[in-house]
Amino acid sequence: MIKKTFKKGFYTGIYSVFALGTITAHAAEPIKVGLVVALSGQSAKSGEAITRGLTIAIDEINATGGVLGRPLELIRRDDESNPSKGLLASRELIQREKVSVLFGGLDTPVSLAIVPVINQLKMPFMGVWVAGTPITKNGAKDNYAFRVSAVDEIVDEALVEYSIDNYAMKKPGMILINNPWGESNEKGIAMALKARGIEYTGIERIENSDLDVIPQLTRLKEAGTDTLLMVANVAPSAQVVKSLERMGWDVPVVSHWGPAGGRFGELAGPTADRVHFIQTFTFTDVETGKGGDIFKKLQAKFPEIKSVADVTPAVGIANAYDAMHLTALAIEKAGSTKGSAIRDGYYEIGQYDGLIKTFNKPFSKDQHDAIGPNDYLFTHFVDNQIVPVK
Repeated sequence: MIKKTFKKGFYTGIYSVFALGTITAHAAEPIKVGLVVALSGQSAKSGEAITRGLTIAIDEINATGGVLGRPLELIRRDDESNPSKGLLASRELIQREKVSVLFGGLDTPVSLAIVPVINQLKMPFMGVWVAGTPITKNGAKDNYAFRVSAVDEIVDEALVEYSIDNYAMKKPGMILINNPWGESNEKGIAMALKARGIEYTGIERIENSDLDVIPQLTRLKEAGTDTLLMVANVAPSAQVVKSLERMGWDVPVVSHWGPAGGRFGELAGPTADRVHFIQTFTFTDVETGKGGDIFKKLQAKFPEIKSVADVTPAVGIANAYDAMHLTALAIEKAGSTKGSAIRDGYYEIGQYDGLIKTFNKPFSKDQHDAIGPNDYLFTHFVDNQIVPVK
């Protein structure tokens, strides 16, 4: 939890993300924002990145007076990439901690478990990494789920187009994590291929616990696959790479952004760079512009950051940073911390000059996703650092 000392409505100081304490007696009551995210396990780096992005944004907002004359305060809970734990954590933050907005983390299954609750309780939910299409397009009459992140159905189009343009793909095979995120992308990829008159050679499933995926890959190879379309988080993606190396199969791998969520470069080994995966942002310029400014603030706030390699994954930082600023604008527009007012406040946002891009009316009643088809780039790991593919 983040704490701060305030004076006469102007907020200064440094936050502690973890410590619980009391706000000084004469300070304004904080507006609490909650975060349910993976803080342990293979995807812990994603939670760290999201925390950093939110923290830098909150520091900036509070240094200029906060929101509605009140400071923002961040409270985190570890979902351990587990939907049941994520659901319990979200209920605690909403009902006990009385947060005004809830932010989500990396895992689509966790967010899918949370969405019915936030819609029922009229709690604005902001996804900053999850990509599963049904999170925002959830069919609810009163939809409280928003997102500054990739969207599967758009990403799948990009994966197919990139594979055709760069590898002349004609016989793709899918290797997908066996969970709702994998199912979401199976539908999206199949639709993107069908629109282009391309048939896939097969669909293989992988589990988070798999230590060897040679059987699945062998079936795809024997079917004549010329490009692998992969959707999985860090650990299973790394196993795909290591299994391909053991097989001696030099097939292109084009992936959703799962490998960016943790220690993929380390886990996948020396051929990690063969996987080209999609992102919304990288710190390509850390000297000038908004990216340079935020990078310097990150270094000042987190002394362990010595170079760009230390901010991997940058996408978590950038998405969270922009999502927090957009949320602050929504609360200002709402003039209230009531959930339904904040929800409507998102619709009133005009222009915001963000880290990812300049957002112009990013949300409407029919559009709860702020990232569009022109906001993606392809990257890979080079020396444990995520860099754009040249």
